[in-house]
Amino acid sequence: MYRRRGAALVAVLGLLGAMVAAMPAAAGKSAARLTWAACPEDVVVTPPLQVRCARVPVPLDYRDPDGTQIEIMVSRIASTKPEKRRGVLIFNPGGPGGTGLDQPAFMINKGLPASVMDAYDLIGMDTRGVGHSSSVSCGFTATDAYWANVPPYAVDDAAVLRQAGIVEEVAARCAENDKDGRLRHLSTANMARDLDRIRAALGEEKASFYGASYGSALGAAYASMFPESTERIVLDSNLDDTHLDRDGLRRFALGFAQTFPDFAAWAAARHDAYGLGRTPEQVRRTYFAIAERLDRTPAPDGTDGAVFRFGTFFGLYGQTQYGNTARLWQSYLDPGSAPRATAAATPHPADNALTVFLAVTCNDVDWPEDLATYRRAVAVDRKRYPMFGAATANVIPCAYWRYEPAEPPVEIVDDGPANVLILQNRHDPVTPLANAKLLHEKFEKRSRLVTVDGSGHGVYVLGGNACALNITTSYLVDGRMPTRDTTCRQD
Repeated sequence: MYRRRGAALVAVLGLLGAMVAAMPAAAGKSAARLTWAACPEDVVVTPPLQVRCARVPVPLDYRDPDGTQIEIMVSRIASTKPEKRRGVLIFNPGGPGGTGLDQPAFMINKGLPASVMDAYDLIGMDTRGVGHSSSVSCGFTATDAYWANVPPYAVDDAAVLRQAGIVEEVAARCAENDKDGRLRHLSTANMARDLDRIRAALGEEKASFYGASYGSALGAAYASMFPESTERIVLDSNLDDTHLDRDGLRRFALGFAQTFPDFAAWAAARHDAYGLGRTPEQVRRTYFAIAERLDRTPAPDGTDGAVFRFGTFFGLYGQTQYGNTARLWQSYLDPGSAPRATAAATPHPADNALTVFLAVTCNDVDWPEDLATYRRAVAVDRKRYPMFGAATANVIPCAYWRYEPAEPPVEIVDDGPANVLILQNRHDPVTPLANAKLLHEKFEKRSRLVTVDGSGHGVYVLGGNACALNITTSYLVDGRMPTRDTTCRQD
């Protein structure tokens, strides 16, 4: 069953300073060491954009700065208006584990204003362990029972016990594959230190930063560890702190519950096309009917209720995905309509992303090791958030992780420049508004919160809201921070 389920998931989704002083690295001569050259072939940009890449050496272990060095690959789309250029803007797309070398080009293709392109050299990067930056691997294959870092929906207590066996094996395999000892050094704190090394290597006294999803946690850590080296910080679709912990993962279910009604209303208005229900409540009942039937009898392609629920969760990321999500539902309204799928024991296409997510998440903060904790939480959240709570409360490999956190999580510093702009949709399936409010409270007077009466994961450029686009662009280009927290109405 797991072989076919893993194949089905790929087919359906198309993939989806306590111990070290946080002293700023000096800028200046180090910039000369960067050698810009053609980027790897998989860093694709659309002409006439021109992107170049370079490698920045950083310590594997910042407690031993002169010891083993690894390389971080960065990309640059340079400003072509020197009279308007004001510095560098570093991007992080989230994850942790998302490749970011093409993130500036991605944002440009989605409509990043020309004024931002003129004001900054746009810097992308693969964070440590990712892609072209000293990549790491747990050795996941396409046939593994472990197929996503968001846990599978547990229909009953026995399902939690089965998942515990799976994730314990994953934690052991990650440790066994960590031949060069890199895995234990993947953390948000070290990635923030890498950011400051990159800033210095670029020859800049300060750097601006845009981070989305987990990138908000990395940006919060960067602004806290190096407040005097950061200039304009934009945090979009937010975690509530500098790390993802168990409470944050469980709030994915809150985000699902708050965002699903937007999809349900959309689908109900298109009942004649998709046949999912004429009212939002009928669409909700259809969700439960399909999921529960697949719990009992997986589809011919191997999709069970857990995969279906995860596919729907992923489909709530933005309205542009609603059509594909509705078509996915259609294929399971008729149990015999889904195509059969097979898979060979080949490397998982998301092996690197799965690995980095686990390493950073498990290394950043202690996770409960008592399985009973997860069993109780699943039972509670199954009732509290019946659509997805029994997934996000489920056990993950961090419960059995072989490494202890090397240092406490980065603490958000509220004493520093008021340079943190927090953007958040009111309905977000992954990072609910509650996260942004908690993050804003921790930064206190350093931050302003912009809440968009919108739905989906991603606000700036990606969300399309005119008010949020204008506020953020004005901040990045002219430094105009809102004088107070702002709510942007839906366009």
